[in-house]
Amino acid sequence: MSYPDSVRYLYSLGNEIKAGAKFDLERMRILLAALGNPERGLRCVHVAGTNGKGSTSAMIANSLQHAGFQTGLYTSPHLIEPTERIQINGTPITHEEFASLFETVHWKVEELLKAETLDAHPSYFETVTAMAFLLFRERARITVIEVGLGGRLDATNVVTPELCVITPISYDHEALLGNTLQSIAAEKAGILKPGVPVVISKQPPQAEEVILERARELHCAVIQAPEVTLEDSSFLLENERYTCGLAGRHQIDNAVTAVLTCKQLGVPNEAIQAGLATVRWPGRLELVSRAPDFVLDGAHNPAGAAALAAYIRQYCQKRPVWLVYGAMRDKAIEEVTGQLFPLAERVIATAPKYSRALRPEAIFEIMPHPNAAIAADLEQAIRMARAAPPETVVFFTGSLFLVGEARGLLVK
Repeated sequence: MSYPDSVRYLYSLGNEIKAGAKFDLERMRILLAALGNPERGLRCVHVAGTNGKGSTSAMIANSLQHAGFQTGLYTSPHLIEPTERIQINGTPITHEEFASLFETVHWKVEELLKAETLDAHPSYFETVTAMAFLLFRERARITVIEVGLGGRLDATNVVTPELCVITPISYDHEALLGNTLQSIAAEKAGILKPGVPVVISKQPPQAEEVILERARELHCAVIQAPEVTLEDSSFLLENERYTCGLAGRHQIDNAVTAVLTCKQLGVPNEAIQAGLATVRWPGRLELVSRAPDFVLDGAHNPAGAAALAAYIRQYCQKRPVWLVYGAMRDKAIEEVTGQLFPLAERVIATAPKYSRALRPEAIFEIMPHPNAAIAADLEQAIRMARAAPPETVVFFTGSLFLVGEARGLLVK
């Protein structure tokens, strides 16, 4: 099967938040057993959380790579190409590798469906997760596995990790994870395994209490992120200085978690310092064009919006700020726009090419703006944004789908 054919088939499957999707581990366990359980024996770090888990995973993986490990990294969602989800030493797998892995998993699924061992084809995310495990079994000495959604019933939660990590927890996907921080934290803490240590980022008290209680029940050693002394993009931790290559105060918190994780794994300090300094994570406060400056940031939930708002207040006080904003219908639009729109001189609402995208007109019905504009699509939004004065900072934000589409148009 060709790469385009495999991608088309995957998109036809839907994901865990598709209406009516089955949200448990049964299909995943049946599929992996038929594939020879490639997830077993993987040396891995399992990372859950609401915000920062992708950035933290990238920092950990880059530090492991600098320590000389052949390192696998599994993340989601992708920005442009599905191949981005499965990486070895920071490089996405090729189209050919992706198609081959898909074909292996897909034909095994067809056998299971024919034998009525499976009731339906696993979802997009379940399928790609199985593909990642197959690749990592053959090519990685250690892997960093990011949870897709939640934790307890996420398709990745079939691994027995060497270490668990929980990044900051906030509100997101309430329809599936619950509408309190306690219920969301309980789902995230579902990745904890008996006796496996866990590194915990700074958390809201309600979330921290739930995680710590679960860790006590499972006899997990807990490593909690401390407050650190900051100096711009650098910080001191245990008398060592680290510089984070990603912009934003919130990335310092992620970097602290990554340092503690790597220390727990025995990574030399020099490798950790190099890994943090050189890490790249596209679509997170990523500058992609100058005069006016275009910055991509997938602030898709209230906590992400708060981090972006803090960055704007700290670094853009003397510059005009524009927003190109688009969002999914199931997101907390009012909470996100309520934080971001007051900071912008002009807001251009648009919609990424995705079935769950909210109509641009509906955005201003939820949160009006005195200098509002509507773009039918992202191409038009970019043309409108280029008319901004050269000293302007234009943030493309609200959805990772919008950020990914924008990156495909702006980064060649």
